[in-house]
Amino acid sequence: MTFVISGLSVSSGVAIGKALKISSAALEVQHHFIQEENVETELKKLADAFTIAKKELHDLKVSLPNDAPEEMEAFLDVHQLILDDVDLQQNTKELIRIRHLNAAWALTTVLDELLQQFDVIEDPYLKERGADFRQVIERVLVALQGVNLASDHVLTPIDRMTSEVIIVAQDIAPHDMLRFKDLNFCGFVTDLGGKNSHTAIVARSLDIPAAVGVRHASELIMQDDWLIVDGDRGMVIVAPPARVLEEYVHRQKEQRLAKNKLQLLKHTPTKTLDGKKISLMANIEMPEDAAAALTEGATGIGLFRSEFLFMNRPNDIPGEEEQYLAYARTVQAMQGLPVNIRTIDIGADKSLDNDLKVITANISPLGLRGIRWSLSEPEIFLEQLRAILRASAHGPARILIPMLAQVFEIEQTFQFINQAKNDLDARGIAYDPGIQIGAMIELPAAVFILPVFIQYFDFLSIGTNDLIQYTLGIDRADNSVAHLYDPMHPGVLSMIYKVITDAKRANMPVSVCGEMAGEPKLTRLLLAMGLEDFSMHTSQLLTVKRELLKSDVSKLEEELQTILSTFEPLAQAQLIENLTQL
Repeated sequence: MTFVISGLSVSSGVAIGKALKISSAALEVQHHFIQEENVETELKKLADAFTIAKKELHDLKVSLPNDAPEEMEAFLDVHQLILDDVDLQQNTKELIRIRHLNAAWALTTVLDELLQQFDVIEDPYLKERGADFRQVIERVLVALQGVNLASDHVLTPIDRMTSEVIIVAQDIAPHDMLRFKDLNFCGFVTDLGGKNSHTAIVARSLDIPAAVGVRHASELIMQDDWLIVDGDRGMVIVAPPARVLEEYVHRQKEQRLAKNKLQLLKHTPTKTLDGKKISLMANIEMPEDAAAALTEGATGIGLFRSEFLFMNRPNDIPGEEEQYLAYARTVQAMQGLPVNIRTIDIGADKSLDNDLKVITANISPLGLRGIRWSLSEPEIFLEQLRAILRASAHGPARILIPMLAQVFEIEQTFQFINQAKNDLDARGIAYDPGIQIGAMIELPAAVFILPVFIQYFDFLSIGTNDLIQYTLGIDRADNSVAHLYDPMHPGVLSMIYKVITDAKRANMPVSVCGEMAGEPKLTRLLLAMGLEDFSMHTSQLLTVKRELLKSDVSKLEEELQTILSTFEPLAQAQLIENLTQL
């Protein structure tokens, strides 16, 4: 049966493929598709893990003391029976054979289906038996980690242009999106999420069509349903009829041709029609993203989100040496172009998966985020600062500090930077003594004490994502208020204009590294405000560059004051739209 469900568009384009539902349990394990020739190897890993789990239960039962409660032996017998369940193993094997999921992914998918069945049981006793299945399968997963050696993995080569897999999930955290970077899929759909949540931001970095906030999608869509994801409209068409499918296949081909044409702009100097030189930099999450940024013509890394180095690390966090190697690799990959490394910004929807998870899992957007968290963890902060300083010996690495609002935070930050320099001096380790230090402007308070920032820092970077949410009082990861998140709100635009104007008046370099910088519909508005440094995801560079090449700043400036003094949303939106015609 054909039906349409709608949500929010977070990444444009068209994806056509079969639904691959990712369970909530499956999000906690590594995912990869296996090749046909490796199916038997993966099946053996699964069998070995079950054997290990059975032996553990047997050994536990044998070692029970004589005075152990009878219930304990019965409990172990129940778990042994679950391990011997033929359907449990058979269903998992089918997912490995037919869908080519790795063993851990297949097993957690089966677990999630079982738990859904237990959820609808009314009898309280039987309902609780679902917990037994969870405990048993978790035991097998632990055993599987011991036999699932990374050297055995042979991943299916990524080809998103020809993939026919669309991920469907209730929600996907940012660190899970990083796991999916190496997964061969062409689009994704989630029940939850906001247009400017960090998950949506990472999705845009993958440059694939996506829709979030599609309520009940994971319940309504069945495994292997044919889907069309219209990323431009945030719409999902389930079981599309032939006529609709044909239309979208045509649209998909047109969009691919347009993307191919954009490649011709890679080596074109970024200048407006009236000769203004514009800098286009890239936002990245991991060192390996730098090569793609350079290939697409980025003039540097405007934002390295260093917190992603700390995610998906269940047992530890990266120390100074590991961080240094990652930052140095990024700096070297950019071949002399600047690299702005933002110190760790956890909290809100970016918690860690290691020993610090207890501290970071439930931090609200108004909590211990950004520099507040770093100052509360001095040893971790010093390790990171030393790592960045060491990387500066290989090229123009720069330190970028997030979430500053107080003068004492600024002063403490510079004390830590000086301490890190002293530590390296004492160890005789090289770094750039004149390394540039920048500040993120993402809190309204920072906007109104900008002279202090200009006094202390070498450059500024406007984080529009957080500036918008804090100005409007909206959690951008909360789907229930996502419709209120408005980059064109008059209050937001006035703040951005004030920062750009005041910084330029003081000869202070200023850039925009939030999502507004990568939105082609807002490119000319930012140009009119005087912005000359844009930073965005690599996938957006050429689209924005095309807009810049067609723009005449002198004409745009003439319309700016009318836009800034218009407070009626529809009228203002029309004025901004008119800029695209100039």
